[in-house]
Amino acid sequence: MTPVSSHSPPGQSPLRTVQVLGGGNAASSAHVRSLAAGLVARGVRVTVCAPSEANHAYDFSGVGADHVHVPRSSDPVSVAALRAACADADLVHAHGLHASFRTVLALSGRRVRTPLVVTWHDRAHADGARAHLLRVLERRVVKAATVVLGTTSALVDRARLTGARDARLAAVALPGPRGPAEPEDPDRLRPKVRAELGATGRPLLMAVGSLERHRGYDVLLDAARVWRRLDPVPLVVIAGEGPLRGELQERIENEGLPVRLIGRRDDITDLLGAADLALLPSRWEARSVLAQEALHAGVPLVATDVGGIPELVGDAAELVPSGDAQALAASVVGLLGDPERRARLQDKGARQAATWPTEDETVAQVLSVYDELTRPLPLA
Repeated sequence: MTPVSSHSPPGQSPLRTVQVLGGGNAASSAHVRSLAAGLVARGVRVTVCAPSEANHAYDFSGVGADHVHVPRSSDPVSVAALRAACADADLVHAHGLHASFRTVLALSGRRVRTPLVVTWHDRAHADGARAHLLRVLERRVVKAATVVLGTTSALVDRARLTGARDARLAAVALPGPRGPAEPEDPDRLRPKVRAELGATGRPLLMAVGSLERHRGYDVLLDAARVWRRLDPVPLVVIAGEGPLRGELQERIENEGLPVRLIGRRDDITDLLGAADLALLPSRWEARSVLAQEALHAGVPLVATDVGGIPELVGDAAELVPSGDAQALAASVVGLLGDPERRARLQDKGARQAATWPTEDETVAQVLSVYDELTRPLPLA
């Protein structure tokens, strides 16, 4: 990150901010770490309130932020811990619906109103009575927030329709890798990764994400039944963990599908670098990390035409209707048989990725919002 001078004017106390993270999915956790690093570099005091396991995984303390353990719960003890952590904050920034709701509870009843910024990284997914509860929580949060930042235009529109007074599109960068300073040569690493996954001499198709219903992996398995007739048979590898693992594994075994579930991995960049295609069959996505990493890595992407995906990738990916296994299979089979088409997508992907905000630009936008909300009112 580019070195910058202190954000605080001489003689003035530094801006004190609290970043609140719930359980935190990978995208929001990585964003908070990147944001904390950039804010600290600019002279801002940052406290990250998150479960201890999130700090262990993302090392907020290692970038100069203070960390306060706050469990992923809205019980009185957790809310009290969050209230204490926010006691001397100039501004509080919550990430995700559950963290935001907990923060609203923690800040309620204070004599001095503390500006609250809320970032919606994705849409909460639920059915039935729980879906109604989530809508209630959304309304409570957006009406209490000073500013709502949405990572896609669709999320900004949703916040406005839900009652947000001020909703804006957020600049959110794909955080850089936190691996070794000199990563292994990709040309040497690629065959090693493919051999480990069992994809030597056959196409490798990568999907990444939690094993939940909205990810559309049931449709991906339907599509895999089509391309298992190819020779050689493409191998689908899904990196992620979640409640549908047992159901998906049973289908893979019963139907003899060329699909492997490899669980949660921390080497996604290496896995994508070894793949021939990246697949994103979701029923809904906001600012997909997989889509961004695939285009950055020069891996052709086939994704569903949902949520924030078209806005994010433009014409740099092949988009198919959600839930259409035949369309997904046809797109994959067509790309595997057309090297020139894959090369065109790689070129377009590199150009599209160059239009996305950098980490510095992301921090600058957030800091401009903070300045706006904490600037002293002019004297009458």
